[in-house]
Amino acid sequence: MSLYKEYPAHQVILRRIFAVAAGILALPVMLFWKDRARFYSYLHRVWSKTSDQPVWLAQAEAASGDFY
Repeated sequence: MSLYKEYPAHQVILRRIFAVAAGILALPVMLFWKDRARFYSYLHRVWSKTSDQPVWLAQAEAASGDFY
């Protein structure tokens, strides 16, 4: 039983298209912005999200297999 709802493939693809487009469109401005790491970190979270589970929790659960 899953506690979190997984998004359909078309929604994940649309989120990733948005992340790429926003990253490309913002690149000229972000080259000179001092806090660009926060913006691109946000885009990475948008890219990585495939369910309503928090990204950090999904990554932590995936990494747990590395230690056992």
